[in-house]
Amino acid sequence: MSELTIRNIQWFPGHMTKTRRMIAANLSLVDAVVEILDARIPQSSRNPEMNQMVGTKPRLFLMNKADMADPVMTDRWIAHFRKTGIPAIPVDCKSGKGVKNFTGAIEQLLQPLLEKRKNAGMVGTPIRLMIVGIPNVGKSSFINRMAQSRRAKVEDRPGVTRTKQWVKIGSNMELLDMPGVLWPKFDDQEVAKRLAFTGAINDDVVDIEMLAMMLLEYLAKTYPKALTERYKMTEFTEMGGLELLETMGRKRGMLISGGEVNIERAAITLLDEYRSGKLGRMTLESPEEQADG
Repeated sequence: MSELTIRNIQWFPGHMTKTRRMIAANLSLVDAVVEILDARIPQSSRNPEMNQMVGTKPRLFLMNKADMADPVMTDRWIAHFRKTGIPAIPVDCKSGKGVKNFTGAIEQLLQPLLEKRKNAGMVGTPIRLMIVGIPNVGKSSFINRMAQSRRAKVEDRPGVTRTKQWVKIGSNMELLDMPGVLWPKFDDQEVAKRLAFTGAINDDVVDIEMLAMMLLEYLAKTYPKALTERYKMTEFTEMGGLELLETMGRKRGMLISGGEVNIERAAITLLDEYRSGKLGRMTLESPEEQADG
């Protein structure tokens, strides 16, 4: 596979250091932690430091953007996470699909605590939840969907939420929205690549053309039908990344003077169409490939 230079991805802005401290400082205020994952990269979108930061606090995974992930793979990931002791539910926060299952999942997760409160006569005590996740994974979209408002700022780029905010949901739930946090360094460059594919890492620190070449190499092996259907590409499985990108650009008529392919335009188009789901429902990693985090 092509090599990607993402300045050996080390993306850790100062506000993320602040977020880690904020999570630690506010953990005692909440009953559980809801970690939002990208269903297309369920393991790579988990912050490996979260286990240490959260400790023994009950946790639920929300597998967001499930509408863009391979549904068979999503089921396999949910079963995998269940074996590790963390329940997970698939959702699509933009359309609201699956979000209705959230309250029931939380009540099941916190059943011992809720029973204890009931027996102690603590009627009306709200469930308080911390919402965490990496940038651009959909935390604000989820909170707005739950609150049926636009309380949290939503924007399709990493790192928009910069401060914590409490959002009241109905009469018995409060959500603490934390800014998105990545980790200090990416020891596994494969993880870094997947995060870059989905847009969790800012494109400003990425070689866009190389990124597109690597994504095409992966898709040619795992989802070749999608490339044929979207770009009318055939007999391409033996091609390298540059050849794949040139073929895709040529099929789309992205030519410049001399009949050469506009590689930058082709790369941007491919990444945009992958990230928007136009290439179909795809998951870029399987439970079998991943070590438990």
